[in-house]
Amino acid sequence: MKGLFVAALILVLVGALNWGLVGAFNFDLVAALFGDGSGASRTVYTLVGIAAVVLAITTAPILRGRGTLP
Repeated sequence: MKGLFVAALILVLVGALNWGLVGAFNFDLVAALFGDGSGASRTVYTLVGIAAVVLAITTAPILRGRGTLP
């Protein structure tokens, strides 16, 4: 479970940094690396979204005061 949590955290950080670049400089790093609208870009975006769901599920008990980080 810890490995999944760490992988999800890394992917969410990558996504957050990408959105920061989009907001600040109108530059999409994922699209620049893998091609705008390419299958690879869509895969990265999908993995980031899945990672966000994983983090939401794994951190919900912590926010309720009923758990600890994996």
